[in-house]
Amino acid sequence: MVQRRIPRIKDLAPLMQFKAPELNAKKRRLESALTIYDLRAIAKRRTPKAAFDYTDGAAEAEISLKRARQAFEDIEFHPSILRDVSTVSTGWDVLGAPVAQPFGIAPTGFTRMMQTEGEIAGAHAAARADIPFSLSTMGTTAIEDVKAANPNGRNWFQLYMWRDRDRSMALVDRAAKAGFDTLLVTVDVPISGARLRDKRNGFSIPPALTAGTVLNALPRPEWWVNFLTTEPLAFASLDRWSGTVGDLLDTMFDPTVTFEDLAWIKAQWPGKLVVKGVQNVADARTLAGLGVDGILLSNHGGRQLDRAPVPFHLLPQVVREVGTDLEVHLDTGIMNGADIVAAVALGARFTLIGRAYLYGLMAGGEAGVDRAIEILSEQVSRTMRLLGVKSLEELEPGHVTQLARLGRIAPPVAASVPQ
Repeated sequence: MVQRRIPRIKDLAPLMQFKAPELNAKKRRLESALTIYDLRAIAKRRTPKAAFDYTDGAAEAEISLKRARQAFEDIEFHPSILRDVSTVSTGWDVLGAPVAQPFGIAPTGFTRMMQTEGEIAGAHAAARADIPFSLSTMGTTAIEDVKAANPNGRNWFQLYMWRDRDRSMALVDRAAKAGFDTLLVTVDVPISGARLRDKRNGFSIPPALTAGTVLNALPRPEWWVNFLTTEPLAFASLDRWSGTVGDLLDTMFDPTVTFEDLAWIKAQWPGKLVVKGVQNVADARTLAGLGVDGILLSNHGGRQLDRAPVPFHLLPQVVREVGTDLEVHLDTGIMNGADIVAAVALGARFTLIGRAYLYGLMAGGEAGVDRAIEILSEQVSRTMRLLGVKSLEELEPGHVTQLARLGRIAPPVAASVPQ
């Protein structure tokens, strides 16, 4: 028989510790987010559909994005036991200078459309975390203002090559004069991808106020108050534009850019140069021959060619081919610090986060970006400890197996590269 007794107050007291209520709604909201997907859910509730879908969506059927995220889920880790992981180091040198984490903030366009604090929030958060911040050509904050927001940190500038080469290089010159240390040249946008969510939403700059837009905004008054009472949304590096995003991209971007143009840009840039949008081994090998400092394996977050190669799948082969000649970086599909650890283990020197950062921004402005970085940083550290490694240098391919969900019927034929 179970012996029972009347509970005593002194026995109950340790079990009755109540947490003081958090009165700050934003802080309460962000503390409840334990994953990037939690931030995404908050962002979706707080952001009008057109702006949220611009961030969340990809090209056509969005197969590339789904595959990229699935590729990170389809990995198997191989931990070692009985290792001293009381302390771990999550930093090392990237492009000749130290970073505190193996990830940085990717360049994103129209950022103040997502949340009014925009790039300044990202630059401040990156400075606190000691990670690089990347500003897009299509950003909504000026080059000089980003530098002022992150005066002592690492600022990278992402360049789209326009039909008007003089205007393109004027931006490069401004970034150099402002002290940006790295130029990311994006090469996978000869034309805009078919971003169907944007077309269905009538997404434009500035936003078009239709009946549907107004109805969708009613439960999100804070976004509209911020939008209507702050500096009008505009591309800080461009003239003002009124029209759809796709029309802007197709008007501006130059489909004639070649490897020779890239060499010309490199000759004029005084800092490090990384080519963003590499999607096959042959192009990686050609770029290594041009002497660039790094390549970024990326399919533009699935926003250009749908069914493009998954960068994480491509990573081991590219590292084997060119990993001793230049740094290999990676983006697309990263939603967890474990994704970042897996990429480093397979040879990536660095990773960039785009949507993960924007979900945090939409969820809570600058504090939300801090929370996104905090979540990923904690996941990186925890994954390393559970793997039994205490530094990034100890990560190696043996720690990760890429499980095969998709198999090729035949090996891909390398595309010919004009010389």
